[in-house]
Amino acid sequence: MIIETERLFLREMKESDFDALYKVLADSDIMQHYPYTFDENRVINWIQRNIERYRIFGFGLWAVCLKETGEMIGDCGITLQLIDGQIKPEIGYHIRADKQRNGYAKEAAIAVRDWTFNNTPFQIVYSYMKYTNEPSVKTAISYGCKQVDEYKDDENEITKVFAISKDQWADLIRQL
Repeated sequence: MIIETERLFLREMKESDFDALYKVLADSDIMQHYPYTFDENRVINWIQRNIERYRIFGFGLWAVCLKETGEMIGDCGITLQLIDGQIKPEIGYHIRADKQRNGYAKEAAIAVRDWTFNNTPFQIVYSYMKYTNEPSVKTAISYGCKQVDEYKDDENEITKVFAISKDQWADLIRQL
């Protein structure tokens, strides 16, 4: 186990997570703001890329699992992403459709944010998304981010960028 919250645990993905992750990444409603919906090969590559990230960086997107059942319901973690031409640490999240609107993305993102500031040298973390992705915007705000940028991406769509610094995070923690 990597991270534990009240209702969840986040752990490294493994090849046997394929079926659970496929239910998330191959869902066209969940992935409507992504450039494509995942097929079987893309899901396999997603898992392999994260396994490689764990080996190289010590982090990546982790499997989000319910404590009560151990069931994997999505992923959440920290990756290095190209955001408006610069590589930046980004907290990303995907939760299976039938488990959305229960606060799981927020709970996982808060745990990843805390883990990142406690275990990496990053002084700021980002979340970015297509401007039409309101659920992702709400999750970024819920874990403490504020919008810091907006730009046209390669598909000539507007991308919103949210961020929270380590100092802002420390202020949040002090207020709790």
